[in-house]
Amino acid sequence: MRLSDTVRSQFWSFAYLVSRRALSLMVLILRSSRSKDIEILVLRHELESLRRNQARPHLESADRAWLAALSRLLPRERCSAFCVRPETLLRWHRRLVARHWTYPHRRPGRPPIVDELAALIVEMATDNPAWGYQRIQGELLALGHRVAASTIGRVLVAHDIKPPPRRASTTWRKFLREQAAGIVACDFFSVDTISLRRLCVLFFIHHGTRRVFLSGITTNPTRAWVTQCARNVTADLRDAGTSVKYLLRDRDTKFGPGFDAVWEGEGASILRSPVRAPNANSIAERWIRTVRSECTDHLLILNERHLLRVLDRYVRHYDEHRPHRFLALGSPQPPTGQKRPTPATLTSICRREILGGLINEYHAA
Repeated sequence: MRLSDTVRSQFWSFAYLVSRRALSLMVLILRSSRSKDIEILVLRHELESLRRNQARPHLESADRAWLAALSRLLPRERCSAFCVRPETLLRWHRRLVARHWTYPHRRPGRPPIVDELAALIVEMATDNPAWGYQRIQGELLALGHRVAASTIGRVLVAHDIKPPPRRASTTWRKFLREQAAGIVACDFFSVDTISLRRLCVLFFIHHGTRRVFLSGITTNPTRAWVTQCARNVTADLRDAGTSVKYLLRDRDTKFGPGFDAVWEGEGASILRSPVRAPNANSIAERWIRTVRSECTDHLLILNERHLLRVLDRYVRHYDEHRPHRFLALGSPQPPTGQKRPTPATLTSICRREILGGLINEYHAA
């Protein structure tokens, strides 16, 4: 149906409705007073019947407004004709008048804060466990947001964040993250050769830079051998300019008192990870998974000398070229003088094969 046909149909429907109402009004005016009295008696009887069957009628807002307006046109003694008490009609009328003359106004009290500001408060309290309400209030004021300390407390309570100092408990994960620049972790991993000989590899990794120091490979790791490896790697760390504040290791019996004494002589404290908790030494465990999935699981190792050559080349690739998410996709120890290539130099790319093509490095020519 077209739009003009729809408009024409609506017009005729409205005209019919107006005509019918006009005719009804004329019939009502021309009717005799006797017929009106009889109709009123019928309506009153029906009203009494409804009152007997239903104790309290269900009225909507429009019904209340209409009855309240009509009650002002009848004398007080005639209000018994309504289905509600006169006091109720008067209360409805007062409510109607009050709603008509009530202007919109602001709710009392402080205005609610926006969700973005509440999220910022929660983030500040989470990132800084020692900060109190007024400390967070001062930081927000420096950013141009004036928030009361009680409002900050209410937001934190709603997010189940306790006030300091109960919130300032340091977890193992948070401690390792804060002290990453001074932590060196060590661990063993094993590689099986073609002749089914098991070779144990001892390595150290610096948490702050993710740089790996390959210490030694042996088939029989004794305490004396591990202690000598510790002396060698401390010299490498001094040459690299890395200061060690903590040494993180597991509770393996191969790390004896001599091993700890070497690190304590360098001014480092020994951190022992909990029993059967590999996540406590997650950086070292993650490197073991990386070197296996990218290197040793895809090669057949002949002997100790072969494994040393393979790992030495992989560690150089890991330190100088491989991107790390922790370092914003940078490498732990990029080559000296290397600059980030500009888009203009990307037209020519050269590929360098590592370990016979197992790993490829790409450089801008």
